[in-house]
Amino acid sequence: MFNDPVVLSRLLTGLTLAFHIIFATIGVGVPLMVLAAEFIGLKRKDPDYILLARRWTRGYVVTVAVGVVTGTAIGLQLSLLWPSLMQVAGQTIALPLFMETFAFFFEAIFLGIYLYTWDRFKNPWLHWLIGIPVVIGATASAFFITTVNSFMNSPEGFKIVNGTLTQIEPLKAMFNTATPTKATHVIVSAYLTVAFILAAIAAFHLLRKKTLSAAETAYHKKALRLTVMAGLIFAFSTALVGDFSGKYLAKYQPEKLAAAEWHFETTSEAELIFGGILDQQEDGSYEIKGAVKIPYALSILAGGAPNTEVIGLNEFAKEDQAPLIVHYFFDIMVSIGMYLTAISALFILAFRLKKLNPYNKWILRGVFIGGPLAMISIEAGWMYAEIGRQPWTLYGIMRTADAATTSTAVGPMLILFSALYLLLGTICTVVLLRMFKKNTVGKELQELAENHHARGEAMFVDDNK
Repeated sequence: MFNDPVVLSRLLTGLTLAFHIIFATIGVGVPLMVLAAEFIGLKRKDPDYILLARRWTRGYVVTVAVGVVTGTAIGLQLSLLWPSLMQVAGQTIALPLFMETFAFFFEAIFLGIYLYTWDRFKNPWLHWLIGIPVVIGATASAFFITTVNSFMNSPEGFKIVNGTLTQIEPLKAMFNTATPTKATHVIVSAYLTVAFILAAIAAFHLLRKKTLSAAETAYHKKALRLTVMAGLIFAFSTALVGDFSGKYLAKYQPEKLAAAEWHFETTSEAELIFGGILDQQEDGSYEIKGAVKIPYALSILAGGAPNTEVIGLNEFAKEDQAPLIVHYFFDIMVSIGMYLTAISALFILAFRLKKLNPYNKWILRGVFIGGPLAMISIEAGWMYAEIGRQPWTLYGIMRTADAATTSTAVGPMLILFSALYLLLGTICTVVLLRMFKKNTVGKELQELAENHHARGEAMFVDDNK
């Protein structure tokens, strides 16, 4: 198996995407959180939020640099590992690939201006306005690259003549049937994940409150409130978009939904299967053991009504069925989404009721765990999306086995790129740790206090606002 170029190509592409998606997600979500923090800081004249924006931006720049390398690797691997795909569909997906590059450079230009112009305007709102194009560029970049993946799930905007794609309509290909749900889900889930990563950092520091000054504690509490509130909003949004995604799959890729839910027989009033294991019988059928079965839930997910008929996996040929392991990726993604919604709602409820302490160690631990869990959910979601499309690279048109290279050099490439990602991950981690260890919150708050005192300004505003 490990001498098969198809298997090795899938492994290398999967490894690259799994590593790149970490930095791509951060790249999409951090600019929005930076903009929100600076907005609150300017509106309330609160330097804590301004410092939040500054520190988040510094970390963001480091991750962008790594994301550029991994993004370039994906572009290289598309041509080297999947030449048949690029030969057939290259002209069709050229527009969104170009637009993604344009959006990235648009973001990078304004990010440079944003970094350079801190404290250089008499009216600080002008600096905040420069951050808006950064958010637009980051989000647009995610949108355009996701339309490529959407096209692979729903190939449209062309005709096939003698095995060749002709009469190509790039806009129709880019804005295909899958684009609305897939692009929205990717963007909103990136916002959710980044909100919880930043919340986890704040919760981590508050759990070490014995080593914090009063000013540092106030700073991290503000960071936690902002990020958890954003997390709650995006958690609900992600759930809503996920519901639309389920209905899309039921209509356009029913075998993918059936594989995710281990739904074998076409039926109405279908149960949603959570967890469990499959036991294959002598006749080739499967028995589901140890699962939680939620009545009518799959029918409601597929069509919005308990009596909706859901197509079963047995309606499709074996060679067209997705691997049944995608069930677990789907469950991981949904479970973590529910957890993030619950813990953020609990924190906000405790904060609003006043009688409860939102900063008690158990809630803080729950928020802290939410950071890595959110990234795991992103990874699981992409695994479900990509493995669930198998055996197709272009759904219904080109199989993965036909799209891959036949080269015997994929094995060495896998080793080299694995080493590259290990090196990049290590360097990124070390740089970030040293950057923030050298410039601690306490040190920067003291510098801010001295600057504000020199100008006769108040350092802090009411912490309960």
